[in-house]
This record gives sequence, C-alpha cells and structure tokens, in this order.
Amino acid sequence: MYRTHTNGQLRAEHIGQEVTLAGWVQKTRNKGFMVWVDLRDRYGITQLIFDAQRTQKDMMQQAQNLGREFVIQISGTVIERESKNPNIPTGDIEILVSKVTILNASLTPPFTIEDTTDGGEDLRMKYRYLDIRRNPVRENLIFRHKVSMAVRNYLSGQGFVDVETPYLIKSTPEGARDFVVPSRMNQGQFYALPQSPQTFKQLLMVGGLDKYFQIVKCFRDEDLRADRQPEFTQIDCEMAFVEQEDILNTFEGLTRHLLKEINGVSIGAFPRMQYDDAMRLYGNDKPDIRFAMEFGELNQVTKHKEFNVFNTAELVVGIAVPGANSYTRKEIDKLIDWVRRPQVGALGMVYCRCNEDGSFKSSVDKFYDQEDLAKWAETTGAKPGDLICVLSGQTNKVRAQLSALRMELAERLGLRKPDEFAPLWVVDFPLLELDEETGNYHAMHHPFTSPKPGQMELLETSPGEVKANAYDLVLNGNEIGGGSIRIHDKQTQATMLKHLGFSEQEAKAQFGFLMDAFEYGAPPHGGIAFGLDRLVAILGGQETIRDFIAFPKNNSGRDVMIDAPAPLDGTQLTELHLKLDIQE
Repeated sequence: MYRTHTNGQLRAEHIGQEVTLAGWVQKTRNKGFMVWVDLRDRYGITQLIFDAQRTQKDMMQQAQNLGREFVIQISGTVIERESKNPNIPTGDIEILVSKVTILNASLTPPFTIEDTTDGGEDLRMKYRYLDIRRNPVRENLIFRHKVSMAVRNYLSGQGFVDVETPYLIKSTPEGARDFVVPSRMNQGQFYALPQSPQTFKQLLMVGGLDKYFQIVKCFRDEDLRADRQPEFTQIDCEMAFVEQEDILNTFEGLTRHLLKEINGVSIGAFPRMQYDDAMRLYGNDKPDIRFAMEFGELNQVTKHKEFNVFNTAELVVGIAVPGANSYTRKEIDKLIDWVRRPQVGALGMVYCRCNEDGSFKSSVDKFYDQEDLAKWAETTGAKPGDLICVLSGQTNKVRAQLSALRMELAERLGLRKPDEFAPLWVVDFPLLELDEETGNYHAMHHPFTSPKPGQMELLETSPGEVKANAYDLVLNGNEIGGGSIRIHDKQTQATMLKHLGFSEQEAKAQFGFLMDAFEYGAPPHGGIAFGLDRLVAILGGQETIRDFIAFPKNNSGRDVMIDAPAPLDGTQLTELHLKLDIQE
C-alpha cells in the first residue's frame, strides 16, 4: 500500500510505530546535517526528519534534492518532536525517515501553494489543479459537498425522489439566451442546454411522482458577474397537490436545517414581505434585513419649498445612516462621488446631519428650516448622531440608486456580518413585467407561473396589476431560491401565453407537449429552485460563487485552464452541417 496513515492522522500515541506516508512536499528546511520536510496531503501536514547521524548518506542527499510539490512516499518511525508546533494537529510528532521514494518530480509551481499565495486570480485559474491543493480552495469544495449531502439527506427524508432530466432539450424563447448544440444526424436542427428543468419537473408531477428533486446543472448564455456563471447548479424541486403555504413550509424547513447542520445557527419562523413593500422600504426585491436603514419617502415634507430638484422629482427618498454624523465633509463628498458613478447613476445627494443636541445641519439649509429637517428625521427614523442621505428622481431609478447606497454604507459600517443570517420570503410578485422599450409584457418569473387566485380576469383589463402565486427566498440580501405555484390546465396556460404575445401556432410549437399533458389529469403543483452555488457561498460566509466551484469560468465565460471555448476544425463543422463566415 502507498500509505498506512494520512498526513493529518498521527499523534503522540503513535510514537514508536513504523508508518508509511505519501503526499506532496510542502517545503524543506536544510541545515546540512539535518533536513526537515513538511509532507502534505488533503488531511494535513506531517513533518519528516532526515538526520545525518541516523540517516544513510545517499538518503540525506536525496532529501536535500527534494523540491516543492514533489510527490513522495516515505517509511519511518514516529518520534517525539523536539520543537512542538501547537498550530497543527500533528505538531507533537515527526517521522524519522528510513526510506524515501520519489513517485513524481515537479516543476517549480507558478505560485506558492500556501493559504496566502502570491498568485493572482487569472494565474490561479489557469493552474486550477494547483490552486485546489491550497487549504482555502480545498476546504470550500469539501464544504460544498457537505451542503449537498445535507440537502440530499433532508429531501430524501421528506419523501422526495431524485430524478434526472435531459440535458439536450428544445430551445425556447423565454428567459436568458440558450446555449445551442447542433445535431449531426438532424441537419439544420439544434438542441439547447437547459436553463432549468422547468417543464420536465412539471411533467413528472403529471406522471404522479408527487415529490421530485434534482441537484442539476443549468446553462445560460448571459453576461457574467461575481455571482453568475454560464453553467451553474440548482437544487430543483417540485411537489404535487400543494398550495403556496405547503411549499414555503417545506423549504423553510430545508433552509433552517442547513443553517443548523452546517453553521450551527438556529432560526425561528422566516418573516414574509410583499414585493411592493420590499421595493418601497428597501428599493429591491431581495433586501438584506440584517440591518435597518429602511427608506423614508419624503415627498410630503420636502415639496413645499422652492428647491426645484425635489419639487420636480417623482420620488424624494432617504435613509438614516447610524452614527454617520461623524463623517467629515471630505468623506461625505466621496460618498456623493460614489453615487454619481455610472454604475449607480445618481445626479447627486442631499444630506442632513443629526447633531447630538437635537439640531440639524443640512446641505440645503437655504431652503429648509429646523422644523422641516426634524420631519425628515422623523420620516427616516434618524436619531442624534445619524446622517440622513437623500436621493430624488424617477421612482424606479431612485429606489435602485438608494438601495445601492444602502448596501455600500452597510459594507463600510461592518453591518453585513457573514456569520449572521437573516432569511425572509418575498411574496406577491407582479405576474407580468412591462418592457419599457417595446411596450410589451413578459413573465416576471416564467410563463408557467399561476396568477393569484381570482386575478386571472385582470389579465384582460389591468395586466400590470396581476399578482403572481410566486415567492423568492432571500438570505442576507441574496436571492437563494425562487418558485411558484404552476398553471396546471391547458386553457389557463394558453391564455397566459396569449397575453405574453405568443400566437396560437407559436404556443403549440413551443409548449404544445406541456399543454397536451395537462389534458390527461394534471394535478395542482408547484415548486422552487435554489441556486446551490450561491447558497453554499453565503453559508460559507462569502458571496463570490467562483470560490466554491471546482473549475469555474472567468468573467468572460472562458475556462482559461483548458482554453475553452475554442474553434472547431473544418471536418467537425462539415459533419455538423455548419459553415462559419468570419470576416477579418
């Protein structure tokens, strides 16, 4: 065998035993007459010792030539370590080596394989197999495994059945762009990689499976960012004979189980917030409620004076920043510059200091007196020592801008604590969303979402007012899951597709298989999908999902390690009946 123990296993009680270990050379320390080698594997580090008085001469020379990341096997005796290391579990012992075998030599790594490395992100992604040897990356992948197993065990215990659905499916016009796959055997026709298994899990409910789940790869050809990859993993779930309350209770239970099992955190009942309230109080539909700073709408207390910036605005809205009256004028000016950045898009910011003596000092004192400013403080909930930040403009835009400012200030003030968890359900979303450029409505979730009971008739008269039987699960300001009660009869589904702009022929071509299935006794059903990558990152105290994916893509959607995507050669293109016309 290559080893009798791992490199994190040996303790003082093993002193005197003959052992065989294998692993990578972490580092060597050569004193000439004595060589120490740190041997590393997934489980830890064990110190090896080569001693000129007790080690053969040729083996001493071999030890002195060991380089970083050499793969070696050694045999020797466990002895007590003279200079103990309390920072590692094996720090009381070392191995007096009697035999060493080099299993594979190594080039000098392009960056140090240490917890804190000198390699930049691009370099580490190119040599990801080396990066995985580092403790932080390896521990993130093991953490992901732990979360996945906890999900599987919980859902299996609740009677859910793990079912695989196809990866080669039909392209549909909804959602993000599809990744398409040309068919060699069906000339001029294409598969698409699934953005989600949505229609298949609904068909499983028609099939009577009752409770389905799958930890499944999904694909979207869209612009990337820190929490988005072209391929990502969902915990995809569906249940039959359920209403919204059944779904919320089941998956609140899953989330509570994960927080307890993985993080040791006990959470009570999750609060619920209507979409309209989330937008009014926080400016977005996934509010971080670990801290306050709720929006205060100031139209009524600002539009009675001659300050035209506020008078001409659709919405004047502010937040009270706790303790920020201590900010210097220079710091506030930097904050104003921050909201003016193109990524935020505000034209400026009005502020008001709430002094400890109860007085106020604002950047618009020319227009507003102390009584006016006191009403600002009352509306935003500001206390002495706080700073009120006010933005104005078009309602939707200014809410988004203030939401961005709220999150930035919370980050600067240390209010977004990674070991604190604040989940909530956001419910009663609009069923449809208006595209301002085209004037057409599209589904806010997807076209299979059911409207709230009794609201179907509003589609004809007031489509923008129809509420969806949909829900999102938010954790620490991130949407970690979303779902809905589905439409389960053909006529309602046809009506929904009609209002989304599908002709009868287009609806049949794209979704005829699903609507046909509804005619064979489809039960009421609903479900949810969690973003596993994002969920794991948040449970791990981070928000960048790449750190928890074994082989992630970069911000351009490229795998720099294997250099993908890449061109196909002419033979493959011919077999796929493809011809590329690329202009130089």
